[in-house]
Amino acid sequence: MEVKIGVQHAAREIAIESAQSADEVEKAVSAALEGSSKLLVLSDEHGRKILVPADRLAYVEIGEPSARKVGFGAI
Repeated sequence: MEVKIGVQHAAREIAIESAQSADEVEKAVSAALEGSSKLLVLSDEHGRKILVPADRLAYVEIGEPSARKVGFGAI
């Protein structure tokens, strides 16, 4: 699923494809904003971790799960 993270004082957003579910991403964001965690920690589908300081979060956009497309034709 696609996750876009806006960071304060940064010109561009962070966009990742995450293997985590929407609920897992939402729980991680909530924990970071409540103060129980000082970092928002997400992992992408390649196993890399993305760490964003919780006090620098501007927004988090959680997209729909994307199905893998196969082939070249338009449906």
